[in-house]
Amino acid sequence: MSVVDKIAQIEAEMARTQRNKNTMGHLGLLKARLAKLRRELITPKGGGGGPGEGFDVAKTGDARIGFVGFPSVGKSTLMNTLAGVFSEVAAYEFTTLTTVPGVIKYKGAKIQLLDLPGIIEGAKDGKGRGRQVIAVARTCSLIFIVLDVLKPLVHKRLIEHELEGFGIRLNKDPPGLTLRKKDKGGINLQTMTTQSELDLDMVKTILSEYRIHNADIVLKADCTSDELIDVIEGNRIYIPCIYVLNKIDQISIEELDIIYQIPHTVPLSAHHKWNFDDLLEKTWEYLKLIRIYTKPKGQLPDYESPVILNHERCTVEDFCNKLHRTIMKEFKYGLVWGSSVKHNPQKVGKDHVLNDEDVVQVVKKV
Repeated sequence: MSVVDKIAQIEAEMARTQRNKNTMGHLGLLKARLAKLRRELITPKGGGGGPGEGFDVAKTGDARIGFVGFPSVGKSTLMNTLAGVFSEVAAYEFTTLTTVPGVIKYKGAKIQLLDLPGIIEGAKDGKGRGRQVIAVARTCSLIFIVLDVLKPLVHKRLIEHELEGFGIRLNKDPPGLTLRKKDKGGINLQTMTTQSELDLDMVKTILSEYRIHNADIVLKADCTSDELIDVIEGNRIYIPCIYVLNKIDQISIEELDIIYQIPHTVPLSAHHKWNFDDLLEKTWEYLKLIRIYTKPKGQLPDYESPVILNHERCTVEDFCNKLHRTIMKEFKYGLVWGSSVKHNPQKVGKDHVLNDEDVVQVVKKV
């Protein structure tokens, strides 16, 4: 029996099993077995887990966005309009057969765009070269799920299911739990809040499937069996996602008002170039990029070429390392102008956390 057949068998058993207090342990065990089988699909034996010819694109710029969606939803049109890169567009399905890269510059940041071939249902199980497509999606800083607004939002759920099956968690934070394996002492479970699903018996059942018999587990939040399995697997990717609902020129204003209520959504028309400003602003917000301007001694700040940092708590040391790795060896202190300091300029050390559009002058040791 193939891995895909085994997965289908477990999914069928889970669908048949009623969800109640008595079956939670059994469902947790099935979920663990399912996760182990999915891992085999993500990293198949023989080293064949790479994206493959035409899919593997070198990373460039400050962030990478992958366009994911079913065929003929307008991904290529959106890519062409945003980046000015030719990605073949046609009114029939499966036009894009390889990954097409492009770059846009926004607020001083260079953002790489990847137009991925349209995925189909069953992509996570290898259908339609889906594994290669999703493997590239795992390398992205942000995912655009492009949907045809005329088609049911069931497509949204199907794509989410495909990505989830490949270890991609959309718009989620890593689970609030820690697991530390040890050599002896059994399973020690510590809960810092009331748990609605996990108890010691279920934790032991799931861990035994992974042959983990000695470990310390701390649940810092109300966690699920899926989250525990994610931590054990250790190969989950947490990626922000924007749902791009294309072709809004074909719906009414009333329908558009309803669509705007869907979380993480930007409705637009790629063909008519409607609402692109909203998409770019939300992209900037979800990428969590910040711009830091340099100020050489005795000169005005360079507002034309900001240094782009790409995580929430960026320090002066991060800024210096982005400029050049050797700067910290000569670093004495920094002068900062902007919202991260109480007065301008303010003398700061290497651990000072910077805000978007701060100006920094590095003072070196004499």
